Amino acid sequence: MALFGIFTKKNKESLDKGLEKTKSNVFQKLSRAIAGKSKVDDEFLDELEEILISSDVGVATTVKIIKRLEERVARDKFVGASELQRLLREEIAALLSENNSEDVKNQWQTKDGNPYVIMVVGVNGVGKTTTIGKLAYQFKTDGKSVVLGAGDTFRAAAIDQLDIWAQRTGVPIVKQKMGSDPASVAFDTLTSAKAAGADIVIIDTAGRLHNKINLMNELSKVKRVMQKVIPDAPHEVLLVLDGSTGQNAFEQAKQFTLATEVTALAITKLDGTAKGGVVIGISDQFQIPVKYIGIGEKMEDLQVFNKEEFVDSLFGE
Repeated sequence: MALFGIFTKKNKESLDKGLEKTKSNVFQKLSRAIAGKSKVDDEFLDELEEILISSDVGVATTVKIIKRLEERVARDKFVGASELQRLLREEIAALLSENNSEDVKNQWQTKDGNPYVIMVVGVNGVGKTTTIGKLAYQFKTDGKSVVLGAGDTFRAAAIDQLDIWAQRTGVPIVKQKMGSDPASVAFDTLTSAKAAGADIVIIDTAGRLHNKINLMNELSKVKRVMQKVIPDAPHEVLLVLDGSTGQNAFEQAKQFTLATEVTALAITKLDGTAKGGVVIGISDQFQIPVKYIGIGEKMEDLQVFNKEEFVDSLFGE
């Protein structure tokens, strides 16, 4: 299975294609900057800083990368351009590694046999419903039974969109009318999934960034009600961010991490942007693992994040 199995050649080709804009518009500049360099001087570091910031890596993470690179150069006695590129790749991969678990293949199982509950948060328009649908499809293809909960009761369209995805993927959905209590939907969903012996539950939540206190109260209530059915639910709080929005994604991450305990990130729409560096910056600044990246419209184009493959696609020949 593409998402949960070994990172296949086909997956890598999709990743290369999905990150093509970031690579061609940003990281090729890096190759040109490196070409012909025999030492790391202030001119090169200034150029590197500009390149990384322009790809929405972010100022703080850019400074950290440059500092780590300088330390490596001093320690390893850098001699040529190809060596500099290798060191930079290694340092970016190491930075990502510090915030990402090595193996997510079997992280969708609970010790007590209850369904694994994923609560999905994020603002409208980031690809939240599409991400839920793709996850449901790929979990089902992997042989797992999935139940969806339409917990975004603020918009009728949100319920309808998730219902369409449920029909498309062939998985059951628990829903109520628009304006219903989201916590009630979550309770019904977990009760139904537990009775059916489902493997995974995915709960949608309201996609509006109202003031932090209201958002915090609403998400906290949903969690408390879930725990009446499954005491340690949710097992994962997945924040979906639109990678093409660059620095705006940082702000959304800030608001949601203040409002609830986010445990994993899904960064979508990377195929349509040259701002793929946002993955590096958000992972570093928020110390939350990037678990999925969206690199296209197909069901298979939501991939488990593989830091080595990601960096390789950005720096590949």
